[in-house]
Amino acid sequence: MSNSLPHTSHPTFSGAKVLVRTVGAGQPLSWLLRGWHDLTHCGWISVLHGAVLALIGVVMLWVAHDRFWFLAGAFSGFLLVGPVLVTSLYALSRGLERGEKAGVSKVLETWLNWKHGQIQPWGEAQWQLVRFGVLLALGGTVWVLVSAALITSLAPVPITSPLVFVQQVVLAKEGWLFEAWLALGGSLVAPIFASTVITIPLLLDRQVGIWQAIAASWRVVLGNPVPMAFWGATLMVLTFVGFATALIGLVLLVPLLGHASWHAYRDLLDVSALPERGTC
Repeated sequence: MSNSLPHTSHPTFSGAKVLVRTVGAGQPLSWLLRGWHDLTHCGWISVLHGAVLALIGVVMLWVAHDRFWFLAGAFSGFLLVGPVLVTSLYALSRGLERGEKAGVSKVLETWLNWKHGQIQPWGEAQWQLVRFGVLLALGGTVWVLVSAALITSLAPVPITSPLVFVQQVVLAKEGWLFEAWLALGGSLVAPIFASTVITIPLLLDRQVGIWQAIAASWRVVLGNPVPMAFWGATLMVLTFVGFATALIGLVLLVPLLGHASWHAYRDLLDVSALPERGTC
């Protein structure tokens, strides 16, 4: 993480001042490069995360094989809940940053509070991530239901495949269904993206509350609108590529984006004044 990045002072967290850095529009490309570096260093343990997420995608496709309206909403929901599911990728990148070994023990420590060869009682860090994950799942569920209701109630014919969706919704000569669907999706997804872009890495790394982390995420987005728009579009496009390659691409794209998201957090927020969280 470059120390030469400019930054702006912002309100305090329990008396500690946090600095939101401003970055260039092309900075997300640097995050991807550093994410690839972490992926190659972590090896199979990172790729395993991608395989698990790809398997979840297979389940989604199976559920939605004749209900494309569900798949359209679930794709966005996948983007929303994904950051929680790759929390251990952030922990692996954090460990590499500290010169620690990246292996199974780091993943077990993140998810199970595994220490000294056994599972320890969960601490506040784990429960915060669970609570935040529930909030994201609720947001994703709302979008899937709203998307489904909009498409099924207003589409001129049943939407059963991507081709029908394109023909009857995207390329429809009359009506405003596609525009309404995009506007509604943007109004729901954009605020959630702003609330999550650095929230989970911050909760993992420092002793802060959920609402404090969400507030920091919003300040990051408001302070870097162009880079964050680029980053959001990058996440969406690469996730779509992962789905479009019969989910095979997710095996590498999920760990790449997960590790890159850690570096986004490190570049965008200076939290050196906050107490560290020893373990997740």
